[in-house]
Amino acid sequence: MNSYRSIFDINGKKERIAEMEKAVNDENLWNDPDKAKALLKERAFLTARVDNWQDLYAQVEECDVLFELGEEESDETTIAEAARQAGRLEKKLKAFSLQAMLNGEDDDRNAIVSINAGAGGTDAQDWVQILFRMYSRWCENKGYAVEFMDFQEGDEAGIKSVTFNVKGENAYGYLKVETGVHRLVRISPFNASGKRHTSFASVFVYPEIEDDILIEIDENDLRIDTYRASGAGGQHVNKTSSAVRITHHPTGIVVQCQQEKSQIRNREKAMKVLRARLYQHEKQKQDQKLQEIHDNKEEIAWGSQIRSYVLNPYQMVKDHRVNMDIGNVDAVLDGDIDPFIEKVLLADHAEE
Repeated sequence: MNSYRSIFDINGKKERIAEMEKAVNDENLWNDPDKAKALLKERAFLTARVDNWQDLYAQVEECDVLFELGEEESDETTIAEAARQAGRLEKKLKAFSLQAMLNGEDDDRNAIVSINAGAGGTDAQDWVQILFRMYSRWCENKGYAVEFMDFQEGDEAGIKSVTFNVKGENAYGYLKVETGVHRLVRISPFNASGKRHTSFASVFVYPEIEDDILIEIDENDLRIDTYRASGAGGQHVNKTSSAVRITHHPTGIVVQCQQEKSQIRNREKAMKVLRARLYQHEKQKQDQKLQEIHDNKEEIAWGSQIRSYVLNPYQMVKDHRVNMDIGNVDAVLDGDIDPFIEKVLLADHAEE
């Protein structure tokens, strides 16, 4: 555990908390409200990390004492209990390690996720629906809330595109690694000849930008269109033009929202997505690799996928970035994507 202490820089965090405590007691702190809020947020974040570490450290010491007591008394029951505790602690330590790696500027934010059909026709639109279900199940398992922002039904089946807000601790930190092209190989349910078919879908993940970050948007740069929103499942069309589409001319970014009955609420949600995308757009200018992904310079088709989901002639999900594969495809499509997320986060952290 002492080696982990140095890796997580617990002593450094304690020193930083002590510095912030002095700053908080400065009567001039609130002369700059934005700086004060940022300081309090950082203090709360670091304090929670240190408290979690100290709690985990105490549990490890308690487990060590229990194991030593069992060995001294040759008590198999006590030794078995210590082993069970050690197993639980190993999982907690792994989770803590992952959280410690989520130290990016936006990792603690909510996420805005957009899934779009690529090459593959109706199968690709069905693939978007499968991916949306996969992420919904993952969110449910994490205790994250999911809120629709936009939904475009497929021509024959599935979904052309869907955008949704994922709300929960470190939602963006985890989901950011899902950005990229996802490939599905299976026997097509839409092909009468029963041939194997390959479909593609793109996933883009943005941090939700709240009022603590100022994104200036010139109204003159916007084109705002309204139209009639289709109802759930395309069963009916609203009589009023409540749906909103916003085009940002300088960047070419287009966002839309039709989930709310009120045009005002749809406009608010569309602007939230636009702010998030503009923020990400500016950040990605600093990273050419991410910029290429964001601008979709790679076609959503062969050779550009980050992960392949193969259902035929064998079953396997493979993440090409970390050369990791899992044979239980049903579990993955049911939301068990943590092994991939963890492996990619660990690989990214090792490169830093």
